[in-house]
Amino acid sequence: MPSAVIVEYDSAWPDRARHLLGGVRSAFAALPGADGFDYEHIGSTAVPGLGAKPIVDLQVRMPGLPPLARLTEVLAATPFVPAHGARPDSPGVRRDARRPGDRADDAAYEKRLFHSPAEAAILHVRRADSPFARWVVDLRDWLRCHPAQARRYEQIKRALAEQHAGEPDYDDYTRAKTAFFDEIQPQVRDWAAGS
Repeated sequence: MPSAVIVEYDSAWPDRARHLLGGVRSAFAALPGADGFDYEHIGSTAVPGLGAKPIVDLQVRMPGLPPLARLTEVLAATPFVPAHGARPDSPGVRRDARRPGDRADDAAYEKRLFHSPAEAAILHVRRADSPFARWVVDLRDWLRCHPAQARRYEQIKRALAEQHAGEPDYDDYTRAKTAFFDEIQPQVRDWAAGS
C-alpha cells in the first residue's frame, strides 16, 4: 500500500461509486434483509470539489454483521476481497475507533473491511447502529454544506500527505487526520442534529 497522495477532485468518482455499489447491492441480495441495507458513497471522494486520495470509499450498513467468510463468499462476483491492513494495528480494519462522546457498546464498532486494488475502492461493512457509520455520513454531508471547511480539510490533508510522504503505507496519515475530526466534531454533531 503506497503512502497517501492527494489529487484534485475527479467528477467521475460518484459514477464509479454508484457502479461499484450496484455490484455490491446485487451480491448482497443473497443476504437476509438486504433490501433494508443502506448503500453509501462516503469519504472525501463523495464531497464535490474536495481533493482526496483517488480511492473511492463505500459503506454498507446492515442490522448485524455476518461472518467475514460469508461476506467474502457473497462478494466473490465483485472485485472486492477482504482487506487486512498494512500493519497489525492499521486503523479501521476490524473495528472503528470510538469518537469522543460515543456511548454505544463495543460490539457496535465491529466492521468488515474489503478492498479492490484494481478499482481503487474500499468497502466498509458496518452495523446499522454503528456510531462511526453515522459519523462518516454526517461528516460527508457537513463538508458538502460547508465548502470553506472542505477547503480547509483539503489543505490539512495535503500537508499531512507531504509530512508522511515516503512512508510504506498511509496509516499514520490516517491517524493524524483525527485532530481535525476532534476539532470539528461538535460543529458537525450540532449541524446534523438540526438538519
